[in-house]
Amino acid sequence: MSTLPHRTLLGVTLCGLTVLVAVPLLAIVLQAVFPDLALGSFGRPLAHLGLTLSDPAIVTLIGNTLRLGLAVVVASALLGVPLGVLRGLFDLPLARLWDLLFLVPFMIPPYIAAMGWILLLQPAGFLQQLSGRHQGDVLFSFTGVVLVMALNLFPAVYFAVSRAVAASGSRLGDVAQIFGASAWRAFVRVTLPLALPALAASLLLVFAAAIEEYGTPAVLASNVGFFVLVTGIEQRFSSWPIDLPGAAVLSVMLMALALLAYIAQRWLTAGRDYETQTGKPVARGPRPLGRWQAPVLLLFGLVAALATMAPLFAIGATAFTATLSGGLAWDNLSLRHFHALFAQGSAALAALSTSFALAAGASLLTGLFGALLAYTVLRVPSRASVALDALSVLPNAMPGIVVAVGLILAWNQPWLPVTPYGSWPILLLAYACLLLPYPVRYAHAALRQIGRNLEASAFVHGAGFGATLRRIVLPLLAPSMTAAMLLVFAIASRELVASLLLTPTGMQTVSLFIWRQFDQGSVGQGMAMSLIAIAATCALVVLAHGLHGRARRDAAVA
Repeated sequence: MSTLPHRTLLGVTLCGLTVLVAVPLLAIVLQAVFPDLALGSFGRPLAHLGLTLSDPAIVTLIGNTLRLGLAVVVASALLGVPLGVLRGLFDLPLARLWDLLFLVPFMIPPYIAAMGWILLLQPAGFLQQLSGRHQGDVLFSFTGVVLVMALNLFPAVYFAVSRAVAASGSRLGDVAQIFGASAWRAFVRVTLPLALPALAASLLLVFAAAIEEYGTPAVLASNVGFFVLVTGIEQRFSSWPIDLPGAAVLSVMLMALALLAYIAQRWLTAGRDYETQTGKPVARGPRPLGRWQAPVLLLFGLVAALATMAPLFAIGATAFTATLSGGLAWDNLSLRHFHALFAQGSAALAALSTSFALAAGASLLTGLFGALLAYTVLRVPSRASVALDALSVLPNAMPGIVVAVGLILAWNQPWLPVTPYGSWPILLLAYACLLLPYPVRYAHAALRQIGRNLEASAFVHGAGFGATLRRIVLPLLAPSMTAAMLLVFAIASRELVASLLLTPTGMQTVSLFIWRQFDQGSVGQGMAMSLIAIAATCALVVLAHGLHGRARRDAAVA
């Protein structure tokens, strides 16, 4: 077969990654180095660095960011690891129900969850109306911010640990106990090491999500004077005079923290991978809980009540009451907030249609490009494949606000003849950059399960490269890519921080509509829209996971 299609595919994927990932990253680095870049000058390199770093607030921002990220990691591990181990090793009653309940907090946008907790725990909030007491002092504190974020993020640890422990099974631990190890020693020396890579990856995800999260620190932490790098970057864009070099320097710092976390995770698991040498490790079903069943169910129920039921109750109660001042009373129940959302000419309908259109565009763009990129990395022999693979996962270490800053710096230049800045394509670029790793990883995993002999047979029988790709490879990738695209759609339709910085004047997305309703005091209408967004996100994510699981089962049968 001619190498021309391979060269074409390499060129297309390289150009695509350059536009989506390299351009915003390079723009941030250049702006951090050259403070006059917005004026078209490369003079005075690093002149602004001393002024930015001499600001005593910078040390506070970095310290607060690290403190918050590490505290959320510890709290998420304390919640997710025990629950995940219990779910993976033991025969837990209603196991699928607990999985569903713990999936919901991960699907609630953090800024919405934070508002729900405020409405629940603040003075005169729902908790005080029901019990006569409030917990405002706890909520509006560093501890409250950590707990709210941990309750939102611990499912990442729970699902990673439970699946890893279930996959390794309990037979090897039983063998260790036969040879004299205690149950605790068998768990620490056998079961836990097998789950270490999954645990480290989930904790990295939690740390990255915590340090890049804007909504919860802006809603909760700022009320107690606790500011982090994300809020510092946003302030440099929203406060006059606008400090582009300072925002770029802070963005580089934030991305460096995410990269350091990624390097630490790789170091933690390097040389510490464990694998079984005796075939499938699961010899029997999960162990019965026995007399511990009631306490374990109580623990799961308590966590589900805090992480899922409490914020959902606050969100639903606000959405279905006519006024907050009317409180929890039967005569205050109303659907007027939902009627307002769907009234003819409502801004909410415009926001929904805009978000769904942009999310659909992002899912199609990342799905198709992600499949081509994964195919190029795995099937096209080239030295550039390593660089392409590295660029494809780099957005994992680029927080949303960093991508938004990079796109602003890259495309808001007066010398550009054509620019997407100030129009809807800039949001499409932001969503595609942030969410590209999802379809790439899904396609990467699916392609490894597809033998090369199918493509070779097609070439032998005269099929061209395009026909083979279109009629063999892409249909086999379709289930996994559909799942990835649904996941991209669900996340893109409620993305906040990039939307806040990049949405053009006169346009609204769902997340921006909700944020502005909160800011304007129309909390009921904002929560009504939030319920719709949460329901749509959960439904799409459940569908995506179902399709991905079906694709894996089909591949295993094949």
